[in-house]
Amino acid sequence: MPERSRTSPRLTIATIATDTPMGAQAYQEQVASRAAAALASVDERHWRVRRLVVRSMRSSLPGNRRLPLSRIATAPAGVRRELGRALSLGDSVTHRMNLELPPSPHGDVITVHDVVAWRFPDESAPVPAAIEEARRAAAVICVSEFSAREAMELLGIREPHVVHNGVDTRFFDAAPLDTGGRTSLGLPERYVLHAGGATRRKNLEGLAEAWPLVQRERPGLELVLAGPPHPRRTALFEGMPGVRLVGRLPDEVMPGLVAGAEVVVVPSLYEGFGLPALEAMAANVPVVAAATSSLPEVVGAAGILVEPTGPAIAAGLLDATGGSQMDAMIAAGRARAGEFTWERCAEAHARVWASLA
Repeated sequence: MPERSRTSPRLTIATIATDTPMGAQAYQEQVASRAAAALASVDERHWRVRRLVVRSMRSSLPGNRRLPLSRIATAPAGVRRELGRALSLGDSVTHRMNLELPPSPHGDVITVHDVVAWRFPDESAPVPAAIEEARRAAAVICVSEFSAREAMELLGIREPHVVHNGVDTRFFDAAPLDTGGRTSLGLPERYVLHAGGATRRKNLEGLAEAWPLVQRERPGLELVLAGPPHPRRTALFEGMPGVRLVGRLPDEVMPGLVAGAEVVVVPSLYEGFGLPALEAMAANVPVVAAATSSLPEVVGAAGILVEPTGPAIAAGLLDATGGSQMDAMIAAGRARAGEFTWERCAEAHARVWASLA
């Protein structure tokens, strides 16, 4: 590698601390933890990398900056710009991984996972200034071609960068939970897994319609629903035969939970990326996913894609649990998941960052 320049640009990766990390938070940690190494691999300059983890004024979560987040999210655009200027002082590039955070005048980069805040009223309300700030950003990174099209259509963003997410290496060829591990978590021996949220776009209504059709044909199979407690999930599934609501499980058990499933089902109407599908493929587990939004882009021909209706979801689950004919699809899923690495994702981010400094 050529001798490094004396110029020492600084990248700040800004995130918000949360007590319920989901796919977006996995992305943040995976990219941020690899940022310095990725920059070194694509740029001869010596980059300094700073993490800015913002938490609310009374939060007990780890972080290094306290701010009144709810007030900042709804503040006028001019106020947000001034605060962003102060927070990013000394930066060459600032990557805001949460749109609630204020924009930087120094190489402002944002990530758009999806536009659900504008598409679905039961999701978190959009930041009022977000569209204007997205259009002014130095670069916008989208996690799928689908999300990029959505960002261009709904937010008016021009030329976003598409960078697919990766898969945590813990999921590749993970071992299923043993009998003791399953028992301690209240899990059955044979199960279909749905892991994630329960807002309307997750289409739990379709899964609730499908499940009795599946259990009639597969009485020894149960449906395990993992995720933060939500009244919609409870109302749809509580008391339904062959269903277990196990709540949010510790992150360390998730690879084993996924690997032990006979099928992972992702019936969503809308996903910006659909990480649970890719994690299942990495763990050698068949995937039944709705043929909607980004899911065909991620799953490709390595899973069973169905219409997001109860009968179609049920038919997909019955096909996936019908015998050894799934071996070829499982192998294809494992191979496809291997194409999605966090190292490749971080290097693509690094090329964007380096181009702006």
